[in-house]
Amino acid sequence: MTLLLEEEVEIPFSFDYKQVAEDVVKQTLAFEEFPYEVEVSMVLTDDASIHQLNQEFRHMDRATDVLSFPMLSYATAGDYSEIDENICSDSGEILLGDIVISVEHVLAQAEEFGHSQKREFAFLIAHSMLHLLGYDHMSPEEASIMEKKQTKILELLHITREE
Repeated sequence: MTLLLEEEVEIPFSFDYKQVAEDVVKQTLAFEEFPYEVEVSMVLTDDASIHQLNQEFRHMDRATDVLSFPMLSYATAGDYSEIDENICSDSGEILLGDIVISVEHVLAQAEEFGHSQKREFAFLIAHSMLHLLGYDHMSPEEASIMEKKQTKILELLHITREE
């Protein structure tokens, strides 16, 4: 697994955010039993930049916490049987997609929800990784599935709300 991490802003976290990002990506792939080696790109940015991306790609005129840009499509979320192994990068890994996280939103939401910055950061990565694996939350049923998976992934990493 390759995680390409780009920092567009100063990162104020007091935890090893690079290790947390790698751990959450790996745990999500393991939890979902994704059968291939992958490359994931992650950008840590600010509200202004994510606002611009949200406007450009989702036609939403506001900043958001995280954006996911999957490179694969799935007939059914969690069904990886139809992935074409020929779409690998030069490294032999499947290009799973891109994750963009607003560091400003991580800080604000951790404060708002009363948990650690580490927990908020990890949650957004798990959430986005599930999007890269074909999951969505457009209906209450889909949202429930994603919420349960996110919770379990973070539990397996011992990253809790109390942290």
